[in-house]
Amino acid sequence: MDFARSPEDEAFRASLREWLAENLPPGWGTPAFRKPRTQEERVAFARRWQRTLSEGRWTGLSWPHAYGGRELTLLQQLAFNEEYIAAGAPDLIDIGIGPSLTGPTLIKHGTDWQRERFLGPILRGDELWCQGFSEPGAGSDLAGLRTRADKKGDEYVVNGQKVWTSHADIADWCFLLCRTEPDLPKHKGISLLLVDMKSPGIHVQPLRQMTDDAEFCEVFFEDVRVPAANLVGAPGAGWGIAMGIVQHERGPMWTFVFQRKIRRSLTQLLQLAKEHPSTRHLLTDPATRQRLAQAHIEVEILRLQGYRSLTNLLRTGHPGNESSMEKVLGSETDQRLQELAMSLFGPYGALREGALSLGDGTIPRQFLYARSETIMGGTSEIQRNVIAQRILGLPR
Repeated sequence: MDFARSPEDEAFRASLREWLAENLPPGWGTPAFRKPRTQEERVAFARRWQRTLSEGRWTGLSWPHAYGGRELTLLQQLAFNEEYIAAGAPDLIDIGIGPSLTGPTLIKHGTDWQRERFLGPILRGDELWCQGFSEPGAGSDLAGLRTRADKKGDEYVVNGQKVWTSHADIADWCFLLCRTEPDLPKHKGISLLLVDMKSPGIHVQPLRQMTDDAEFCEVFFEDVRVPAANLVGAPGAGWGIAMGIVQHERGPMWTFVFQRKIRRSLTQLLQLAKEHPSTRHLLTDPATRQRLAQAHIEVEILRLQGYRSLTNLLRTGHPGNESSMEKVLGSETDQRLQELAMSLFGPYGALREGALSLGDGTIPRQFLYARSETIMGGTSEIQRNVIAQRILGLPR
C-alpha cells in the first residue's frame, strides 16, 4: 500500500481537521466537559452529534450522492477515520448500526421506497437501529435460527426470540433475520425484514451486564405484523445479505473504527500513568516501560493489519476472509490493553466513582466490557476456524 499523501489528500484532511476543531461539543476533551452518564443522556448526546455530523455532510461517507452521501473513496474514508481518531472525537457506538450496516444494505439490496423512507433518518440520527440476528440456540451458528415469519396476504407475521440484540431497548427499527421457508435447508429460506420496534407484540427485556449496563437485550416477537413491503431483497435471500453485512462488520473499516476505542484507551492509560501518584514511580521501571511499549506496538500492528486488508479490498472490491483475522486481533488486543490498565492501577482501577477513581470511572467498565469482544460479532474460536480453513487451507 502506498502511504504517500497527495495534495488532494492533505486538503481533505485539513478541511476535516478544521471542521472538527470548530464543531466538537464545547469543552470536549477537557476536564470541564460533563460526559453523559445515564443511557438516556448518552443516546441524546449521540443523536445530537450525529445530526451535527450530518449537517456538515460527514455522514454516509461511502454512500452515493443521490442518497445524501459523499461517495468518498476507501482511502478518503481511511483518512476520515485517522483524523477522527486523532481529534478524539465522540464515539458513535449508540447509533453506529444504522449508518454502517443498515444503510449500505438498503442501498445495495433495498427497494426505491425503502431507500427513500429510511436513509435520510439514518444519516441524521433521527431513527436508531438494532440488529436482530442472534438467538438463544443460534449465535455463532446463525443459520440455525428459528424465528419465523409467515406470509399472510400483504403482511408477514413474526414469532420467535432474539438475544444479545445491542440497543434494542432504544432502537426505533430492527433489521431482522427470520425463516420464511421453514422446509428448506437451514442456510436457505432465511429472509431479512425491517421491523418497527413499536409494533404490537414486541417485548424487549434488557440484560444487565457485569459492566452494570444493559446494552444487550432479549427481544420477543409474538404475532408481530410486518408489511411485506419491508422485505429486503427476495424471499429466502437473507443469508447471502447477512453474510455481506457480517463481512463488513468485521472488515478493514471496522478495524479503523474499532481503533477509535482502543487508541483512546491507550492514550488515556499513558496519561493517567503519568499523572496518578500510584503509578508515576512505575514509569521508570524497565519492565513497566516494556509493557507499555508492547501495548503501543500491538495497537500499531492492528492499524497495519487494517491497511493490509484495505489493500486487498481495493484490489478485489469486496472484503475477504482476512476480516476474521482483524476480528481476532482487534478484540484480543483490547483485552490485553485493558488487563494492563487494571494491573498498573491496582485497586484504584476498580473504582467507578469518587475522588480516587480514574478516567471518570471508565477504567473498570472498559476492562469488563472488553471480555465480551471475543464473543460479539463471531467468537474468536469460530474466527480461528475460518482462518484455518479458508486462509491456511487446513482440513475441517
